This record gives sequence, C-alpha cells and structure tokens, in this order.
Amino acid sequence: MDNLEKSLKKAKIIVLDAQAVQKDGLEKEFEVQFNPTEFTRQKGAQIAEIGVYGIDSPILQFIRGQNEKLTLELFFDTTDSGMDDSAISVTTITNKFYQLVKIQPTTHAPPRIKFIWGKLKFSAIVESVQERFTLFNRLGIPLRATLSLSLREYKSLERQLADLKLQSSDHSKQRVVQRGDTLSKIAALEYGDPALWRPIADANGDQANPRNLTPGTVLIIPPLDFPTQSVT
Repeated sequence: MDNLEKSLKKAKIIVLDAQAVQKDGLEKEFEVQFNPTEFTRQKGAQIAEIGVYGIDSPILQFIRGQNEKLTLELFFDTTDSGMDDSAISVTTITNKFYQLVKIQPTTHAPPRIKFIWGKLKFSAIVESVQERFTLFNRLGIPLRATLSLSLREYKSLERQLADLKLQSSDHSKQRVVQRGDTLSKIAALEYGDPALWRPIADANGDQANPRNLTPGTVLIIPPLDFPTQSVT
C-alpha cells in the first residue's frame, strides 16, 4: 500500500502572486494530503431574453461567457501522530489552504492560484472554503477535517482573446443595444477589435449613430467581408 501511495501523483496548488509569497508569507507550492476522490467542473453562458410581441418564445441573445468553476473536497488527517495530549491539530495542514480565500495585505485581494493534478491545470481564485472537522481528541484538538473548495477560473483579457481565436461569421447576426454600448465596444465584443466598428455602422445606417446609440435598438452585425462605404 505504501508503494502504491508513493506512485500516485499528488494534486498540488501553486500560488501565482509573487507578492503574496514574498511579502505576505504564503507558501509558494504545497501538495494535498490525499488526492480528491472526485471533482466537479461547471461552465455557463449568460443569455438574455428579447421579448418580441406575437411570437411563441423570446429571442435568445448571447451576452457573454461565465467563469468556469471547479469544486472539490480534500481530506486531511493527523491521527498518525497520535491522539493523546501531544496530538497535532489538523489545522497545521489545513490553514494554508484556508488562507487562499483571505485578502492579502500587499495585493488587497485573495491570491491567484493554479490547481494541478496530472493533466488538469486550472488557474483560479479561491471563491470559497468550507472546513468541516470530524474527529477530535479528548482535549478538543481537531484531528480530521474535510475542506470543500470552490475555485473560480481566472484568465487575463489578453489570454481570453487569444483563446477565442475569433473569426468572421459567414452570415449576419443581430444584437440588441444595451445601455452604455458604443460601436467600438460592440465591435470589440463581436470581432475582437474595437477599430472594426465601420462595418456595423454601414450595415445599420441611421440606427448606428456612433455618438448616440439608443438602448433597445436591434443592430445587424455583418460578417467582416461586408462592403463598407468609402471615406473621402
């Protein structure tokens, strides 16, 4: 059994914020005591419903993606060191995991981390930690605990734009103008480049006044090969 445990690749957490490690005292890298028996991944998209009178169901408009979530439970136990008055509290192990959800003095935010287990590499911020103690010695020292971790995916804007590999659609789409929208903002969301607002303006005429977009207006989002008006 000991040889089998040694051959198993342990899951580990790496703290990505150098300041949290150097100035706030967080450990740079630490392994879990026991690998999780299961984990859950969740990914969603935010969808808006556009009501149109006289039709059976609303039109669905994709707004944006949502962060992926990874949830898992980790088990910790210090009974190997004994259960008498000299027992070691399980919090000596769990505290470094619990610290990952706390605001750090130098960054004013919880640290960014990477959870690694085999081929799974998940960059995230710890959204929540629930610590449940299940065994104590006669002095009330906790010896066994289960940590429920919820990790929310973290990606920089540059990484997300690179991962999307946005390409022009071969057909026109429609988009409902939201409060605060500009043609440049819509072009950035649809094409990945705010400078590509001209095709949207040309496709929509007076409805796409660059200086005054009316919320609720339905704009045509043409493919990037849509002919634009020449500017002289």
